[in-house]
This record gives sequence, C-alpha cells and structure tokens, in this order.
Amino acid sequence: MSTGREIKNVVLVHGAFADGSSWRGVYDKLTALGYRVTIVQNPLTSLADDVAATTRVLDLQDGPTILVGHSWGGTVITEAGVHPNVAGLVYVSALAPDAGETTAQQYAGFAPTPDFVIDVVEGGYGFLRHDKFQAGFAADADAADAAFLRDAQVPINMAVFETPVKAAAWRDKPSWAVIATEDKAFDQAMLQHMAERIGARITNVSASHALYLTRSGVVSDVIVTAARNAAGSAR
Repeated sequence: MSTGREIKNVVLVHGAFADGSSWRGVYDKLTALGYRVTIVQNPLTSLADDVAATTRVLDLQDGPTILVGHSWGGTVITEAGVHPNVAGLVYVSALAPDAGETTAQQYAGFAPTPDFVIDVVEGGYGFLRHDKFQAGFAADADAADAAFLRDAQVPINMAVFETPVKAAAWRDKPSWAVIATEDKAFDQAMLQHMAERIGARITNVSASHALYLTRSGVVSDVIVTAARNAAGSAR
C-alpha cells in the first residue's frame, strides 16, 4: 500500500492522564502496513521534560517522520516538531498553541467541560476523578478498557498548562487533525478553532476523547495519509 517515496517513520506522543499503551491499536495497524512506529513515554512533569522525551525518540529516527500527538501531546509536538526529522504533524483531538502562547490560553472563550473533572493533589499534580473518568475521557470505550485507562492514568503537573511554547512547528510543516465530535475533554468549538487556525486537514469522527483507542482505524488512516503527502506539501 506504500510508495517508494512514502515516509515510513511514525512517532506517537500521548497526552495527560495517560501513557503510551493506549496507542496499541494504532501501532498494530501501522506496523502491519510496514511503518516503523515508536511510542514516546512522556513523564508529564513539565513541558520541557516532555519535549525532551520526544526529541530523544526523534533523534533515533532514520529519516523523515510523522509526529503524532493526542490531547496535551499536541502541545508537545508543536514544540518538538521543529526537529529536522519531522516532515508532518498529526493532531488527535489535540492542543495546538502558537509560539509564545500557553496551553491554558487555548481554553479562553470556550465552554467548560463538566464531565472532565480533574482533582489536584499535593504537589500540584492532577488526576481525572475516578467516578467521572469514563464519561469524561472514554465514553465510547467498553467498561473494561475504560477501567484500565482510569487505573493506568499518569498524573500531570498542572503547571505545564501555564508554560509558554517556544516554537510552533505547524507554522512550517504540514498538519492534519483528527477531531472526536463527542469529546468531553474540550469544547468542540475549541478543537475546530485550533485545527482551523493551524491550517490542518481535518477529519471529524464520532468518538470520545479516547479516539486513539476506540477509533484507531480512523486515526491510523489519517497518519497514513500524512505519510503519503507530507513530503510534497510542506508550506
């Protein structure tokens, strides 16, 4: 299904309250098609730490790479995506600030998300409230998968949302966006606004915030499209 010019490297970056394991469905589909897929494990301790973790993985790639981010991972790939190996970006229900902006600024003017409830513990780290987790994060997942995501969640240092992004890779590199239309982590208008602002090619899919798990086929298809087109569509 690939051409000789197609980009073959893909790096997947998870977001807040998660780790890389939920990319398994995307990983399986892409590797079956011959892609070389690497999954970043973000520490979620600071933007700088997550960008550094992503950069270390990008350094290991042997050529042009599609960099994919989910949720908070969108902020990470926005900054880390300036790496010379990155040929294109895929935002999966993801944040997309500009250089000099904070992640928190992206929420200004948009509706609240009452089902996405964060409890902040001592030290400033946030967890998604257990009794709201499935409704807010993974409403279309089955009960067992939602419970696993809930119990495997990784807390995030809430200070990361106030950290300005140093660079915006989407200004120079082609971008795609997959947006979950039933996402309860973000106002739908916010997701559409961010994707439109960066000039992303947008795919909408009926799914929850956990679309990279529950709609892995759609997400994989968009990554394949990016891999086939990024090399010839840089802006």
